Amino acid sequence: MSAVTTRPSLALAALAVGAFAIGTGEFVIMGLLPDVAGGLGVDIPGAGRLISAYALGVVVGAPLLIAAANRFPRKAVLIALMGGYAAFNLASALVPGYLPVLVTRFLAGLPHGAFFGIGAVVAGGLVARTRRARAIAVMVSGLTLANVAGVPVGTLIGQQVGWRWVFAVVGLIAAVAALAVAVCVPDVRSAAPARLANEFRALVRRPVWMTLLVGTVGGAALFATYSYITPMLTGIAGFTPTEVTLLLAVFGIGMTVGNVVGARLADIATMPTIYGGLAATAVVSLLFVPALQNQATAVVALFTLAVTTFAIVPPVQLRVINAAGDAPHLASGANQAAFNVANAIGAALGGAAIAAGHGLASPNVVAAGLAVLGLGVALVAGRSAAVDARREPARVG
Repeated sequence: MSAVTTRPSLALAALAVGAFAIGTGEFVIMGLLPDVAGGLGVDIPGAGRLISAYALGVVVGAPLLIAAANRFPRKAVLIALMGGYAAFNLASALVPGYLPVLVTRFLAGLPHGAFFGIGAVVAGGLVARTRRARAIAVMVSGLTLANVAGVPVGTLIGQQVGWRWVFAVVGLIAAVAALAVAVCVPDVRSAAPARLANEFRALVRRPVWMTLLVGTVGGAALFATYSYITPMLTGIAGFTPTEVTLLLAVFGIGMTVGNVVGARLADIATMPTIYGGLAATAVVSLLFVPALQNQATAVVALFTLAVTTFAIVPPVQLRVINAAGDAPHLASGANQAAFNVANAIGAALGGAAIAAGHGLASPNVVAAGLAVLGLGVALVAGRSAAVDARREPARVG
């Protein structure tokens, strides 16, 4: 594949449609847990295991599928991954009983990380090097727009006509995305396949795994709050459940803004963008606690938190890809797995704070602590990179 294509905008749009399908399929179930639980005859925690099964699928699927697809053309792999995502979501809509749905949710998670991992590498290769973060952000915008439109609309559909229809719609969108990739993404069969050994060696490079750690800890800050945003907004700020649905769209708009701003800044200064995003997240998370006492300030804090947390997504993805050098696929996919590990860690720690009797707002304090911890890891990573850069000329000389 050439470094710059003649129609990168169409290719990036096709990848964004795939990200939209994945974002909707991943997050819409969170707003439909009571419906899913009732339809499958299980309690809310039982329905919540469907979310965990999907996340486990992402963690398992990202490295395994990228490794398995290592010698195949990237375009063909992207089509196959999105086709699989379509099929498994349709299966979730059709299979009877709790256990079969649990299995199909795990299977639906398998292509998620691999599609994002390989897609981010392809997106970065569609444009000049100085615009890579922005190209990746266009793809990721599909995920953020899913939280603006896909999740609220999907939740409404699920509430009105049944949750199984939502997975059917997600499957249809994924099928359209597979077709769009087939038509719009350049053929990359001429690209030399990466050696799998090089991919694994890149994954254990210090700049790579330290950046993955930054993304995991920083991402956990987001999920510590987001996992419990509905009870916070209803139980403290006094919003109705219907109003919360609209506020989740506000959060999605903030994610979109953060994604765009973070990408533009990352193309200029990657590590400072990560530092600033994590520091801002720590401050906003702490301010969220008093902000919940007033509906207007709660909305402002909600939007701002979405901006700061998603501002670190493009620079972290870009740094992982750059640090991996000529073997970026496995590292890029591992970043998606790390994001889902962050989901589990953040939700668990935020829930533990509530269970310990610290109140519904306490996950925000946990989020602030995680953001500070992530900033500390990022500073160490940045310092290590600077030391390595100073040593490199000495080796060459």
